[in-house]
Amino acid sequence: MPDYEHLLYDVQDHVATITFNRPDKRNALNTKLLGELDAALDVAEIDDDVRVVMFRGAGAAFSAGYDL
Repeated sequence: MPDYEHLLYDVQDHVATITFNRPDKRNALNTKLLGELDAALDVAEIDDDVRVVMFRGAGAAFSAGYDL
């Protein structure tokens, strides 16, 4: 599994949890995070143990939108 700078990825009980991990920026999306998200979804797609993908945001916000 790849290392991510802006995401946390965990699988438990057939649930892959992807956590946006830029709480200082209120988890605003940027090019790096979107690339990591694409890679994490690829990992979940090929993992036969994953049945559900859940998204979370670290800190107080899920996501503030796109980081302009």
